[in-house]
Amino acid sequence: MEYPPVSVVMPVRNEERHLAESVRHILSQDYPGEFELVLAVGPSVDRTEQIAADLAAAEPRLTVVPNPTGQIPSALNAALRAARHAVIARVDGHAMLPPGYLTTAVKTLADTGAADVGGVMAAEGESVFQQAVAWAMTSKAGVGSAAFHTGGGAGAVLSVYLGVYQRAAIEQAGGWDEGMLRAEDWELNHRIRAGGGVIWFTPDLRVTYRPRASVRTLASQYFHYGRWRRVIVREHPETASFRYLAPPGAAALVAVSLAEGLVGLAAIVVGAGPKWWIAGFAVPVIYAAGVTAAGLLLSRELPAKVRLRIPLALGTMHMAWGTGFLTSPRKLHRKTDTGVGQPATAKESPATAARE
Repeated sequence: MEYPPVSVVMPVRNEERHLAESVRHILSQDYPGEFELVLAVGPSVDRTEQIAADLAAAEPRLTVVPNPTGQIPSALNAALRAARHAVIARVDGHAMLPPGYLTTAVKTLADTGAADVGGVMAAEGESVFQQAVAWAMTSKAGVGSAAFHTGGGAGAVLSVYLGVYQRAAIEQAGGWDEGMLRAEDWELNHRIRAGGGVIWFTPDLRVTYRPRASVRTLASQYFHYGRWRRVIVREHPETASFRYLAPPGAAALVAVSLAEGLVGLAAIVVGAGPKWWIAGFAVPVIYAAGVTAAGLLLSRELPAKVRLRIPLALGTMHMAWGTGFLTSPRKLHRKTDTGVGQPATAKESPATAARE
């Protein structure tokens, strides 16, 4: 086949650690056709902006555009406007494209007639804790049955990780919703599917992803994931499923039971009140025992030091995601204009909900 030119678009902010390596993986692609890379760089507290400028000065295929808001969907729209080609490959600043990624993706686009194709978010950790998180992010015990996390056969799906798009499909849908500070790809793919486009998953595409390196940053990431998944369920209630509702259900049950247990404990201390409420402590204990057993039993191939951290990773992901879902404010998502293609049902959110 004749391979069309491709524009790779990458939102970048605070990516000093991974940016140069991620760019190297892109520019070393053995793609048979022409391709370019557009970095949309947001305000950073590290050397990201200088690294991006140095890379652009040394590589004619690389263009840098500003993203004053620092938000991912506005970065993607800015990069799209600067991109020159009809196939758009969306990549993150900490994702490492494997050899042949663009070739496989574009061939799949042509073979399937899809509007967007993508593959597996292959989480791989460097530190011991990252390795535990990586296992949790690729296990049904951690994230349910989403194909782009756990793998599966090729076919039409609701959304994919990253994605290589027909540009016309993005523009017809109105571009990325600049108010969706999480799940922006899912929301765009929903509008593409509503317009008749097909989103195609193939396990032949695997992109290495570096998980968060601490409990704090992992909890923050999944808290915001939960907040924005609640937005999607509010606006598209038909998408609600056990996978999305289980974490908030578990978080609510654990919180209520823990509160009951504390009331019962206080009653015992003061000698009055509903002392039997101390039985509420049984629920968080059972939950902790459950994730510990699941993590340890299902990860027997891993080193012991990684396995011992898996229950912490699972519990952090479940409880943070569930808490975010339960506390997501109704005003999180408000209308705005993307400035790309046809007007979309795009919305805007407070800057306090910015991506970590």
